[in-house]
Amino acid sequence: MTAPDESAITEGRRPAEAIAPSVRPGRGSMDWDDVRVFLAVAREGSMRAAGRTLGLSQPTIARRLAAFEASFGGQALFDRQPEGVRLNAAGERLIAAAEDAERAMLTVERQRAAASPALSGTVRVATGECAGGFVARCLSGPTRTALPPGITLELVDELRQQANLVRRQADMALRHDPPESGDFYVAKLGTFAVAVYRRRGTEAGGWVGYPEEQAHWPTARWVQQQVEETGMPVSCRASSMLMRVEAIRAGAGRGELPCYIGDGHPLLERLTPPIPELAATYWMIVHRDLRHAALVRAAIEWMKAVFAEQRDTLAGAV
Repeated sequence: MTAPDESAITEGRRPAEAIAPSVRPGRGSMDWDDVRVFLAVAREGSMRAAGRTLGLSQPTIARRLAAFEASFGGQALFDRQPEGVRLNAAGERLIAAAEDAERAMLTVERQRAAASPALSGTVRVATGECAGGFVARCLSGPTRTALPPGITLELVDELRQQANLVRRQADMALRHDPPESGDFYVAKLGTFAVAVYRRRGTEAGGWVGYPEEQAHWPTARWVQQQVEETGMPVSCRASSMLMRVEAIRAGAGRGELPCYIGDGHPLLERLTPPIPELAATYWMIVHRDLRHAALVRAAIEWMKAVFAEQRDTLAGAV
């Protein structure tokens, strides 16, 4: 990176756009969307999963895949198995060329999107609960900077699926760590302070923790350490931030929360100063081809403005 906070560094299409009906190619040519289906099935290992990725039904995937195989003289490219499908030798021979075609077509699609002067449409943002919740609340309310009226933000939980920015499964991502390589524009947005809260006026003698499958998270490990050091039991475990907020608000126990949530909640009181080891820094990541698209650029500037405007709130300055 050229600077610690903002840079362009060297690294499509979102599921909602999926594969729309298109003009079929001429005789002897190949439909790019069939190649996309072939690659999705190869990567996902089943037609159902490929359909979820592309936003298509399983029968549609099966029909498109059959048409693709028929174009190779009816030669099967996958072995059908009870648990899904697996590339056979004929399919393996096509993968490298199909991926080359994908890279070229995705580059064309991104550059076409970047050339559009439109300031209305949807910008898909992949992020987690903490940053996503903050961005959602900044769409209206405590901020002075308004998102341009023609833009709709579509916030997608990254825990469910790590969005691939190259394939435009999202237009931008807000993540804890910047990518180490790739053709991306990266900007540091801000750091979320975290502190311990309880319901105001209650003893909250237990801890609101995390389920076992999240025990490796830094916040989960920190809570477990507090349980061991204080001797207070875990009174509740919850896998989402919303559930933890509600448990703490109800008086089920004390727990760590981002300060922008806890400090602004009338039923919660803070028990600690911000905890340095739990602070969460977020970076905005956009494929460099899309950085100058009018729609995406407006979203970038709005995002940077609201994070700067709300810096003290994020830092837990009270």
